[in-house]
Amino acid sequence: MTADRSLRAQLDALTTEAFRPDLADIDRLSTLEIATLMNGEDATVPAAVAAGLPRLAAAVDAAAARMADGGRLVYAGAGTAGRLGVLDASECPPTFNTAPGEVVGLVAGGPAALLTAVEGAEDRADLAAAALDELGLTAADTVVGVSASGRTPYAVGAVRHARARGALTVGLSCNAGSPLAAAAEHGIEIVTGPELITGSTRLKAGTAQKLVLNMFSTITMIRLGKTYGNLMVDVRASNAKLHARSRRIVALATGAEEQEVEAALAATGGEVKNAILTLLGGVDGPAAARLLAASGGHLRPALQAAARARGDAPPGGAPPRPPAGD
Repeated sequence: MTADRSLRAQLDALTTEAFRPDLADIDRLSTLEIATLMNGEDATVPAAVAAGLPRLAAAVDAAAARMADGGRLVYAGAGTAGRLGVLDASECPPTFNTAPGEVVGLVAGGPAALLTAVEGAEDRADLAAAALDELGLTAADTVVGVSASGRTPYAVGAVRHARARGALTVGLSCNAGSPLAAAAEHGIEIVTGPELITGSTRLKAGTAQKLVLNMFSTITMIRLGKTYGNLMVDVRASNAKLHARSRRIVALATGAEEQEVEAALAATGGEVKNAILTLLGGVDGPAAARLLAASGGHLRPALQAAARARGDAPPGGAPPRPPAGD
């Protein structure tokens, strides 16, 4: 009973758990009125995220430096927060051609918790430590604990265990002064305030976490050279849409005609970045691969190296801006 009272007191102190008397009659409103209220609440989230951008930027730079040396990016959380981490991690291979296991999402309760709540899993810091040990966590890795409350034992435990192993640690929460931020080297606290439905942190807090994770992975990948301007030049063409997108990206980056694009992709095994280098750099497929390996996978330095080898001025400027649409 004492432990239960202590937990209730902790929750009472969290802004994400606060009760809003002004919304006590929400169930008596029309559907359009409720939708309008929710939309207004959601509109406050970007400003909350903006306040945390300096801390986010510092964490991204630190994570990108570790990943450039072979480290991994690992998200760890429970419930909605954990599922959002898994979602972000799962989108990195097709978007940025990350290697299997390079970006990982851990959710309390394991894969089963992606669909069904696993009772008590979020309260087990030891499960987080065990999951990280199973990954073979090293000091080169980055662990991002994600928790709306900032007190979830699984997320806090993951960060503490990772920090003890020498890994870079980031704590993302939606309450100020959270144990999660305190445990991490980089604390990012996006204070979104009370939810429309009391304590339902899949709402504003979940939206804020999704926005931050979008930025975290995307900017990290930009820093790792996985884009050329705003083009996804490391995209992995695993389906018909992505095959078409690969051809479109090469065309946008180079201005080449369809036949030239097809020939370049064929000569480079479908690798978009290599195909662009063959067209803009005037090199063959094997030379493109060597230049990219020497530049750590960054296309702009590889293009400059190709130009120097030809005795030309290095190509400059950003690639063309793709038109709107998917």
